[in-house]
Amino acid sequence: MRRLLAAAVAAALLTLSGCAGNAASDRFLIAVSTNILGDVVSHLVADDVEVLTLMRPGADPHSFEISAAEAARVRSADLLVANGLGLEEGLQQHLDAAAADGVATFVAGDVVEVLPYASADAGGADDPHFWTDPAQMIRVVDALEPVIRGLDGVDSSAVTSRAAQYRAQLQDLDADMTAAFAAIPAERRALVTNHHVFGYLAERFGFRLIGAVIPGGTTLAAPSTSDLADLVSAIDEAGVPTIFAESSSPDRLVRALADEADRDVAVTELFTESLTDAAGGAPDYLTMMRVNTERIATGLSP
Repeated sequence: MRRLLAAAVAAALLTLSGCAGNAASDRFLIAVSTNILGDVVSHLVADDVEVLTLMRPGADPHSFEISAAEAARVRSADLLVANGLGLEEGLQQHLDAAAADGVATFVAGDVVEVLPYASADAGGADDPHFWTDPAQMIRVVDALEPVIRGLDGVDSSAVTSRAAQYRAQLQDLDADMTAAFAAIPAERRALVTNHHVFGYLAERFGFRLIGAVIPGGTTLAAPSTSDLADLVSAIDEAGVPTIFAESSSPDRLVRALADEADRDVAVTELFTESLTDAAGGAPDYLTMMRVNTERIATGLSP
């Protein structure tokens, strides 16, 4: 009888031990809308937090969608991080549903210094592409850090340490971009892209936005013949040596525009609205910004 009792107690202890192990392995879940913000969040958290990035590498943030299973995970997250400012057009219903279900939500667009689109075609709408200015991303990190630390039971000291390290990297990026762009003559700091995405970069580093092939603030719009004609005239007048095609949008229209201008205009690809996979050249935010800086500086320098 004693042996049977001892065996029962041992079995109970093993069961409790196994339950404790499972509980310890449970991680906090942070769901993030875009892969750019997903990368930033991943730099702030330790192994006790799982980061679910909804946007696939190379996707268009204006139009990507998620599965029903992913939507269910978003509604069960401990924290939802979104870009906001109208960027996630194809995802907004799921973000709204999660917030309505009580999921704590951090919207990066609420903590940056918001600029309106430079284009009149956007009707004065807010520009959601704040990440093209690294100083704005530092503001996001500054505001997001205490939110993540405030999750009950998260390793707050790890968040503090990792945020400090990443903030320093962002400050280095900002300094390097400032130096690279300062070397471009002022008369050559002019940008033409697929659509209006560089408003924050232009404001911060003294660029002129000549125009975009796609009018307004979304890649879901389409240019008219008169739009292209006006843009060709602006390019010819400004003497732009390079126009830029975004990796998340086809560059067919940009190349057609270069041909339409009837002069030697180079077309250079930039990574603007989405990160790539590991082999794509822009697997993280810092790399994306450094690659873009080098390509812009090369394309516009004499």
